[in-house]
Amino acid sequence: MSVLRPLRLLLLGAPGSGKGTQTSKLLKEFGSIKAISSGDLLRKQIEHGTPLGLSASSYIEKGQLLPDDLITGVVCDELKSRGWLNPNATWLLDGFPRTVGQAEVLDKSLLEHDASLNLVVELDVPHEVILERIENRYVHVPSGRVYNLQYNPPKVDGKDDITGEPLTKRPDDTAEVFGKRLEQYNKTVTPLKEHYLKQGILSTISGNTSDIIYPKLVSLILQKFAN
Repeated sequence: MSVLRPLRLLLLGAPGSGKGTQTSKLLKEFGSIKAISSGDLLRKQIEHGTPLGLSASSYIEKGQLLPDDLITGVVCDELKSRGWLNPNATWLLDGFPRTVGQAEVLDKSLLEHDASLNLVVELDVPHEVILERIENRYVHVPSGRVYNLQYNPPKVDGKDDITGEPLTKRPDDTAEVFGKRLEQYNKTVTPLKEHYLKQGILSTISGNTSDIIYPKLVSLILQKFAN
């Protein structure tokens, strides 16, 4: 399936709300959509022990948000390097921006290339559901593939389905750190939503599972970009 008009989509949602899962499903269904996950970019930097990765790790382990200039630079450089800063590009951002400051810097950069965001979707999932999810979440770090022992388990316990390599827990997937992350998200998401509401591009989709949310997300995209 293809999106007829260029789509530049931002998925908003608390940590653990399923942004990565929704992104994976969209990439399979819409061949024209490409994606950047700020979390995946940072995890690769951390895995390789780069100066940026070491700096980011110190914030993540404390459940703190990264400074705006640090994360904004990472994502904008990635957009540029992939050649996506043009009005005909179709892409999706997962996990960035998270603050109004980041959004304003991103807006400015995108506007200079006539490639502004044209849809922002908030995934509204109850926090008690999210906390249960992270207790059962495992990831394959090199690829970013995410598994959940309850509803998306690996075919072989503890192994990635594609490579057979071991799965791990993210360092921030602990109750203490995750609680701080949810608090941070609650503080920053309201002004961020207001920022995009003023631009007329914000929608909210609610549900307890990805299977409930995904059909609503596809319907919204087709409604706005396939006619």
